[in-house]
Amino acid sequence: MGPFMSPFNNLLCMLLGISFTVWFTLLLVFIIVPAIFGLSFGIRGLYMKTLLKVFKWATVRMERGAKEKNHLLYKPYSLNGIIAKEPTSLEEELKEIRRNGSSRDLDGSASSTTTGPSPSTSEFEMSDTFYFCRRGIESIVDDEVTKRFTAEELESWNLLTRSNYNFQHISTRLTVLWGLGVVIRYGFLLPLRLTLAITGVSLLVVFTTMIGFLPNGRVKHFLSEKVHLMCYRICVRALTAIITYHHSENKPKNGGICVANHTSPIDVIILASDGCYAMVGQIHGGLMGLIQKSMVKACPHIWFERSEVKDRHLVAKRLSDHVKDKSKLPILIFPEGTCINNTSVMMFKKGSFEIASTVYPVAIKYDPRFGDAFWNSSKFGMVNYLLRMMSSWAIVCSVWYLPPMSRQEGEDAVQFANRVKAAIARQGGLVDLLWDGGLKRGKVKDTFKEEQQKLYSKILVGTQENRSRS
Repeated sequence: MGPFMSPFNNLLCMLLGISFTVWFTLLLVFIIVPAIFGLSFGIRGLYMKTLLKVFKWATVRMERGAKEKNHLLYKPYSLNGIIAKEPTSLEEELKEIRRNGSSRDLDGSASSTTTGPSPSTSEFEMSDTFYFCRRGIESIVDDEVTKRFTAEELESWNLLTRSNYNFQHISTRLTVLWGLGVVIRYGFLLPLRLTLAITGVSLLVVFTTMIGFLPNGRVKHFLSEKVHLMCYRICVRALTAIITYHHSENKPKNGGICVANHTSPIDVIILASDGCYAMVGQIHGGLMGLIQKSMVKACPHIWFERSEVKDRHLVAKRLSDHVKDKSKLPILIFPEGTCINNTSVMMFKKGSFEIASTVYPVAIKYDPRFGDAFWNSSKFGMVNYLLRMMSSWAIVCSVWYLPPMSRQEGEDAVQFANRVKAAIARQGGLVDLLWDGGLKRGKVKDTFKEEQQKLYSKILVGTQENRSRS
């Protein structure tokens, strides 16, 4: 039996060797070498156009089949909300409630024939509670904060069951197409992307460690920049990321702070594949800690110990010292402090806006038709999330570099942060929300409740003052 198995084993080893050689050669020629020089053969663009045509045909077929079978294909409401809300003030709504409920408005004038004197409008009326009850129920039914932490659902089908749960079996052809997509994504794209990711991370650790032994100077800075760009571009290709950068003349400069909206951990490599940044973050253990230690040897990143993160003064001092040195790379910060689902921008923490430095706003917007980039950290771990990214069709996004901004005279850090946030939301087509992203895991702060109480009391006190003047 041995003599017969030996030729078979040799043939098997030879085929495996040839396969590995061909595989590595294709990676080297079409992906790794272009990543080093920042080139592209246009394959990903052609791939994206092909996918769009397939998605369009599949969606049309689904809509036709659903109409024939009377299936509900889309949700009866959009992301804008399930309750129709008109932009009215608290005072206007209270006037309407009092007018309808007790036939008296805030001015004290009777809208219907009544007997007896009308009570002072500065006094509390029981009908006022209906406004707060209604707003509370609306917030529970149609919470504009909580839904920013769930995946954005598409009104089309991209052959991913995770993107729209309302789709049902329509035809055999669509089922076969979906099955073919599963084979392509998990049988070809996933192994290729894992190989590229491992290659990019390995090269980053090895090369940055080697560069760390060089003396500080222009040569070290030049090599560090080239290595970081090369490795990040390889990692971008590991996600089949198709990125369009706009207004590159506004790219962050040394000694500045780059702030961007935050949807996913891959926001870092999306931006870093077009320019080098100094990262800011907490020191981790394991593989992540190894990567951090190797990176900081080649480039002055800012890593904090767990005990230092909550020390705002220490963090501010480290950041301020960094931006004062105009030879150091711009700092990359995500002021929201958590990932939002690609539909809105939430409150920016004021810490990074207290530093006397130029701020370079950047807006990032992902195209959910090819894959959902949002990381729901309360539902998926990092490894699970990355596997979902690598098993998607592609990651397509647009990046806008906005003109640099500085604090104006008389403007505090909170006002400056809100101005920058509004500019990012406007450019990226995102909803500008005042809510804190910390509500993802915490409770509403008492200050928000007090603001509503103050607003209501001002209406009552203001009405009483008006009556006293008259």
